Amino acid sequence: MRLHVALMAITGLLAAAGVASHKDTKFADKELLGKQKFLLEIVYRVEDPLFFEEYIQLGKSFVFNKQDYEFPESLMYNGAHMLEYYQAYQHGVTLPKGEYFGALIESHSKQLYGLLDFFYFAKNWEIFKRNVCWARLHANEGLFVQALTLAVIHREDMDYLFLPTIYEILPQYFFNRNLIYQAEKFDYDVWSKYNMYEKEYKDFLYKDYSKYFEEFDSNYHFKYHNYFYTKDWKLWQWWKLMGLEQQWYAEKHFMLRDNADIFNRDPKFIEMIKDVKKFWMPVDYSRDLGVPNKESALTYFTEDVEWNAYFYYFNLDYAPFLSAEFFGLKEDRRGQYFFYFVRQMIARYYLERLSHGYGEIPEFSFFTPIEYGYNPQLVHYNGVGYSYRPNYYDYQTYGNFQSLHKILNFLQRIEDIISRGFYVTAQGQIIDVRTPEAIESLGDMMQGNVDALDQFFFTVWYTQAHRYFAQVHDNMMHVQPHVLLNYETMMRDPLFFQFYKKVSDVFYQFYQYIDTYTHKELLLPGVEIKEVNISKLVTYFDLFDYDVTNLLNDKPMFVNGQFVWDKTLLARQIRLNHKPFDIVLTINSQKDEKVVLRTFIGPKYDEFGRVMSLNENRKNFIEIDELYYELKAGQNIIKRSSKDYYWSNGDRTTYTELYKYVMAAFEGKYEFPLDYYQPHCGFPDRLLLPRGWSQGMPMQFFFMVYPYTASYAPYSSHEYAYVCGISSGVRHLDDVPYGYPLDREINELEFFVPNLYFKDVKIYHEDNFEKYYDHKYEKFGSFDYGYYYNF
Repeated sequence: MRLHVALMAITGLLAAAGVASHKDTKFADKELLGKQKFLLEIVYRVEDPLFFEEYIQLGKSFVFNKQDYEFPESLMYNGAHMLEYYQAYQHGVTLPKGEYFGALIESHSKQLYGLLDFFYFAKNWEIFKRNVCWARLHANEGLFVQALTLAVIHREDMDYLFLPTIYEILPQYFFNRNLIYQAEKFDYDVWSKYNMYEKEYKDFLYKDYSKYFEEFDSNYHFKYHNYFYTKDWKLWQWWKLMGLEQQWYAEKHFMLRDNADIFNRDPKFIEMIKDVKKFWMPVDYSRDLGVPNKESALTYFTEDVEWNAYFYYFNLDYAPFLSAEFFGLKEDRRGQYFFYFVRQMIARYYLERLSHGYGEIPEFSFFTPIEYGYNPQLVHYNGVGYSYRPNYYDYQTYGNFQSLHKILNFLQRIEDIISRGFYVTAQGQIIDVRTPEAIESLGDMMQGNVDALDQFFFTVWYTQAHRYFAQVHDNMMHVQPHVLLNYETMMRDPLFFQFYKKVSDVFYQFYQYIDTYTHKELLLPGVEIKEVNISKLVTYFDLFDYDVTNLLNDKPMFVNGQFVWDKTLLARQIRLNHKPFDIVLTINSQKDEKVVLRTFIGPKYDEFGRVMSLNENRKNFIEIDELYYELKAGQNIIKRSSKDYYWSNGDRTTYTELYKYVMAAFEGKYEFPLDYYQPHCGFPDRLLLPRGWSQGMPMQFFFMVYPYTASYAPYSSHEYAYVCGISSGVRHLDDVPYGYPLDREINELEFFVPNLYFKDVKIYHEDNFEKYYDHKYEKFGSFDYGYYYNF
């Protein structure tokens, strides 16, 4: 269920934000607000020295004492990783500040375990806070952020606390180097003078020579002047159509986002933000710079900021090195969930390819050159650029055959296990892998987590494969930045989807040996989906402002010892979105029945216009909603809005706004609701639909109603809005297999029952920049906010 809470909740205007107001709303007390204030401040400009004197002094007081930590007996652990990290720190051999941190580099991940233990096992908040301050002063920045994020996610006493999103803490992992360079040299005083001179220049250019703006040659160049060019503009280079240069602009109106009107109707919000100087800059995608190929047309999707952050947080929720027994991940069926999650990512990427007519994801082979290269156009905060791969790159020329053989041996072993139907552990125990429940063990192996049956082999292959692609040898400390070494950057590269398609194919191979669902198993007697009506599905590109204030390099302002957040930098970037849509289902039931409704969307045809068999096509469906519902005897009308979908989020509150609201509440001006939280695990709801076609892209929805049989009440056993259901055992509504009923192979003679329904639809794409193509509008040379209001 989407947590549709906007900032109006804080001012008591919950109804205006789309959330009903409740009498039992709980608010944060001064102690909790102080903790939240600390978390927001400790990651402010994290690659710079710590600015806050209180935290500097607290970090200097650090003393390593094992009595400060609690290690549960069930974990059988005495802090060995923590002690190892501290000894390395004392000898000066930890990863230095300013160096690139790669979560999948073996030497880096070992240090991550140690630093995380300092945070996670701290006895109380005071020790935790002291340790965080110490690490902020001395630990590598990337290492520090990931360890702190893991602690905030998994510590039980942090359920109501949160950090800014990862793309606001470390924007360098999400935005191209042009923005990074421009932001880090931004100076307000210089900008003010430049802005004054620019105004004089623009008055001269646009007034005296405006008569030439309507005279173009056949290539859309001005006949007499070449002040503006559009010959090779791309859709995400929207500023060229508006006559803007790629530079900083003062924000005169509002930050762009779907819920901007909610913010701007609130006088308390306006009062709170009025003294913050806001500046934005248009941001480009990497496109085809250096390595042109057709995959560059998808960069608006693969480089989408929230799409990549979603994958990052999944891998921190279910980090491979976390014990399922201790962290409660076994109840979440982590192994099975890994397959479901990868399957969803691959299917969603396939749908976007299909919208461009590309079709199947290319098959991956270690012995075939990679056709599509990739240049991420990223730069690390230490100034070192990311590695890139040219077209038709052959990894065999790289060498490192020892790593390659380990990966190939693993894949061969997995294939043998599935084909034989059993696995023999080192202790001689025989594990049957011909049962549906064996998907859990197979998922542990493929993720390479610590719960895999053979920790001496399976836990190696996952990171080994990524290091091989990044050309990093085992135990290396200082490496060239590479997108495949960190969760938040790896989905930018088309190679990721080719390789993980190979991973997901292992699971589909497993299901070849599992019996298909029978008609009796799928049938819900007495229940029939009679009709489904879906409103028009429309996608479009809009503009969004991402908060990149952490890139500022000016001196922070303190008044009477209190930090003053007086400037905000925004990256204005184009992104895929869709208009809200509604689904109305008519369901007949012969009796009262507790049910679950699952909703999927998938393709109707392949790239050649051919209808695919349902068994083959089931891999391409993504689940977009789950709903618990109590049917009544007779006809039931269920209306479901895309704004309410299960496990999806709308636009997040920015870092700047979070800080302003927390500080206002901390100073006693407002009350801060405990349920004011946007789950880090939520899928971006604007990416539920692939980009459509102007004439309509044929797709189909699939609905399944089945009985609710879980032993627990839905949503009651955990506060899903705060902790995403991690370790609750109810990550989804019930204990039915993830992706049911499309998880197993399909026998079409058995599959079709009255309680499932297919609905053909079309997805339309509207070009909301079309009106600017002729450049004949009044605000040429400045951003046109009118388009955002009117579209």
